[in-house]
Amino acid sequence: MPSHPSNPAPGSNLTRTIAPMIPLAIALVHGAFTGPAPHSAPVPAPPPPAPIAMQQIAPCGGGTPDSPPCQAPYPMLTKGHPVAWWFVFKFNSSAFPGCGAGATRACPFGGTPQPYTSFGQQFAYASSESPTLQQGDGCTGDTTSDPVGATFDQVFNGAFHYLLWNDQFYDDPTIEGCTRECGAPWGHSKGMLAWSDAGEGLVLQVSTPSWPAAGSSKSPRKTDGNTLGCIKDNDVQVSQHFFALRLNKDDLVKVLQGLGNASVVTDPHNNQIVSNGGPADVQQLVASLGVKSSSQSYSSTTLSSGVQLISKPSRLNVPPWQMVSAVLGGIPLRTATWWASPEIYSTDASTPVSCWSPSLSAPGPVQIATTGTWNGKTFGLTGGLGTNYNHAKLGASTSGSSHYAIFGDMNQQGTLSGSDCSSSQNGRGGLFYAVTDPQLSASLSSLISRATAPTQPPPK
Repeated sequence: MPSHPSNPAPGSNLTRTIAPMIPLAIALVHGAFTGPAPHSAPVPAPPPPAPIAMQQIAPCGGGTPDSPPCQAPYPMLTKGHPVAWWFVFKFNSSAFPGCGAGATRACPFGGTPQPYTSFGQQFAYASSESPTLQQGDGCTGDTTSDPVGATFDQVFNGAFHYLLWNDQFYDDPTIEGCTRECGAPWGHSKGMLAWSDAGEGLVLQVSTPSWPAAGSSKSPRKTDGNTLGCIKDNDVQVSQHFFALRLNKDDLVKVLQGLGNASVVTDPHNNQIVSNGGPADVQQLVASLGVKSSSQSYSSTTLSSGVQLISKPSRLNVPPWQMVSAVLGGIPLRTATWWASPEIYSTDASTPVSCWSPSLSAPGPVQIATTGTWNGKTFGLTGGLGTNYNHAKLGASTSGSSHYAIFGDMNQQGTLSGSDCSSSQNGRGGLFYAVTDPQLSASLSSLISRATAPTQPPPK
């Protein structure tokens, strides 16, 4: 694999800050308030985000003979089994080669099994029903019995609206102004949105180049497959991640705004990757995508699920995961990304960061995980050409009262200081989904818990 060059929502901090003042106002009107004058009363600090809602969704869309059709696309654990969210980590082909439980590759969304020299489609997953990672079965994305395949199937073989974006479509589809891939200042972001006429649906964040690249069986790829393990680019050699989250209509608008701010690569006029429709404001936002944003301001908003969505624009030239730490209150993080040249090394509380913005508070320490562990096996978590590398973009808080698991678009590549603050990922955009859940955070932390990169490059 090549290296890679608002309005507040219900439950947001603003909503929670205002709410405690309402009883105070009522008491003043009725003469019941006997404490200090209102202007001298301390303003309480906003509480941390609540854990993501464990929403129960009735079975739909198959799975059982009497299962009704789904009214909107949902994250699916298996066909007909919707959940509020799920996370999948696909292991690399060195530590966990092939597919689980002796399964063989299939290509239900187009293509043929490729003669890769090595591949790995074994995976672990967690969900809103069971937030601790567990071993999955079969081949990631190849059937409707795994989360990736089941979630994509309802869109690809359904009748919902969709939007796909990827900075590495590899000319199928072609993107005007790009070569086989789109570099800076395009966003370093990959994924899919799908929604109903009412604007309810899901977001699927992926780290895989060249997948997905067609949103419907009616508009297939012209020169390549569209199933993991069945496309020319071997994006199943190294580790990858996938994160799916249920959205209501307001959430959909917020995600679309974040995508625009991040300059994601898409083409609203190409039916292969965009089927626009639904509410008028949603259609307008979709139609406005596929251009480079001039924004220099990050955005941060809380979705109805409690998940915090952060959008980095390409022109905010700061190290990506230091930005995430700062937006989340300066919390310490441990990250696992495609960590390759130009590497940003681990940082501590004393590390200077001069490539920064006055719009951001100070970041906390950011560790770089170089190896992880699962079922007694150690696997690589750096970027590189080979089998024991990682292309997922993950983060977890390491201390404090907030228990974050973070799924991102961006690698920890670029620079902390110097004259070229737009270096590598500093000069690109992307999204980050921060989930507050103690079980998920602990499980992800354990997955990426082995060796750590130093705070300085090794001597030459």
